[in-house]
Amino acid sequence: MTIAQGNPEIQEEKVIFAAADVTLEGRLAPAGESGGVVLTSPHPLYGGDMDNNVVWTAARAFQNRHWTTLRFNFRGVGLSTGDYGGGQAEVADIQAAMHFLATRVARPQVIVGYSFGAAVASRALIQGTPADDLILIAPPIALMEINYLPETPRLRLIIVGDRDDFCPLSQLEYLFQTSPLDSRPKIRVLPGCSHFFAGFERSLYDILQKYQRTLSGSDT
Repeated sequence: MTIAQGNPEIQEEKVIFAAADVTLEGRLAPAGESGGVVLTSPHPLYGGDMDNNVVWTAARAFQNRHWTTLRFNFRGVGLSTGDYGGGQAEVADIQAAMHFLATRVARPQVIVGYSFGAAVASRALIQGTPADDLILIAPPIALMEINYLPETPRLRLIIVGDRDDFCPLSQLEYLFQTSPLDSRPKIRVLPGCSHFFAGFERSLYDILQKYQRTLSGSDT
């Protein structure tokens, strides 16, 4: 089975849901009662959308584990209304996505954020957005001012490549060095991988396929 083929029984439905003063375009793949995942996309001003290779790969990994997934476009992208909100207004987008997901599937509910979407997801949890786990993929610490990452509750896992110019591994590790050991997220490093994960989609998929929620065991 290739990632592109996945499970032929998985079908995503087009959805539109409200977020504060905008409406957001999404794709929902219902998959029973295993749990739900919201997936957030990279920077809207640089072509980031819900069809990004990393977002799509992450969605497929959880869909094939029988989790309900919701990927969506931030405001101002695709059919989502409104304009880019500088990473602040987009917090409301994530809150709305989590609320929408909660109407479709029971907990646990997890957020998987990539790049810009990782930065906003972290801010959303700090501001009280309910989520049982947070997984970040390549948070852009060299591009955005996101030194608040260590303050993020329920941050369980960070996935990063060792050739990522926007998330240098040494800078990421330094950011967490003063955090208590029992509250630090696990960092999984993909050798040779850049910020964009081109050619490393299968490796990312495999990590997310094996991930076990911390509350029910130890993460892998």
